[in-house]
This record gives sequence, structure tokens and C-alpha cells, in this order.
Amino acid sequence: MTRTSPAPALPFAGSVFDPYPPVQEVRAPLEFDAVYDGHADFVWRNLRRLGVREASLDDAFQDVFLVVHRRLGEFEPRSSVKAWLFAIVCRVARDHRRLFRRKGGHEELPAGVLDRAPGPAERLEKVEALQLVDALLAELDDDKRAVFVMAEIEELSAPEIAAALDVKLNTVYSRLRAARREFELALARRGGGRP
Repeated sequence: MTRTSPAPALPFAGSVFDPYPPVQEVRAPLEFDAVYDGHADFVWRNLRRLGVREASLDDAFQDVFLVVHRRLGEFEPRSSVKAWLFAIVCRVARDHRRLFRRKGGHEELPAGVLDRAPGPAERLEKVEALQLVDALLAELDDDKRAVFVMAEIEELSAPEIAAALDVKLNTVYSRLRAARREFELALARRGGGRP
């Protein structure tokens, strides 16, 4: 039986003289309109969840997309667009909360002034549940709240959260565990869940 030797390597393989250089994947650049159309609801929801007041939501929303427009060329696909956007949302929300605390903010309207159009009982339950979740999220500190929202509500993976927040993976797991515990205790105090 005759053994065949492997084919000899091409003399120029991998060099600048290689007639068949490796093909490099070229990614199409992100378009602002596509990012806006695909993620506007995501940005709006998370600005609310991260504590931006109703009166400041429009401004914060615009601030997020100003940053996106300005830095879109710098986006690196090492993480998802959602994770990158969430990092921007976190910073903008933090800045708006600080501004509100520093300047004293706006006076809240009394509950009776709000427009409460009649609707089915399910809608009311949903509104109350969302208010409860918002109130419970407001009790978490900023770091825990960001991780909790990204993991539990937006369903991002722990590595995506770590990339978005620029923290170690174990830090994400630690904050998430603590946030879940605090969230459940706060819910139990309000009579809505297990301790």
C-alpha cells in the first residue's frame, strides 16, 4: 500500500503574493434610520424604567438619539446594537435624574388631574402592575436597576449586559442576584409576592 503525502503548501499562501487572499467579512455600516425605527420603543421604555420623569422623557429620548447619531460611526459590533443603545440610555437617564435632583425638577400633578379614560378591567390591572414595577424599580440603586432591567425585562444575556455597562461578567451576576432579592423583598412588603 502506497502512502500519499499531503499536498505541498503553496509557496505564496498567506503572503502578499498570494493570488487567493482570505476573504474578509465586510459589515454594512449601521444606518441611523434603521436604528431609530427598530429601537425607538426600546429606548422609550427603558428611559421610563430607569427613572426619567414623564416631563423629561421627550428630552431624554432626543438626547439618546443625538448621541446615537453622533457616535454611530464608532459602533463596534463586539456587542449587539441593543446592548450599545442600553449603555447610552443608562448614561442619559442618569444625567436626567441628576438634573432633576439638582434643579428641583417640576411639580408633580395631583392624581385627580390626570386623564383617566374608562377602560376594561384588564387595562386597569395592567396599568397598576406597570406602576408597581416602576415603583419597585425606583427602590433599586442605579447599578442594580440597570442590570435588572436589561436581564429581566429586555432579556439581554449576561455577556451583553457586561459589554453594555463595561463591567466584569461576575459583577453582572452579583448585581442581578442582589437586585432580584431586593425586588422580591420590596414586592413582598407591598403584599404582592413571596418573601
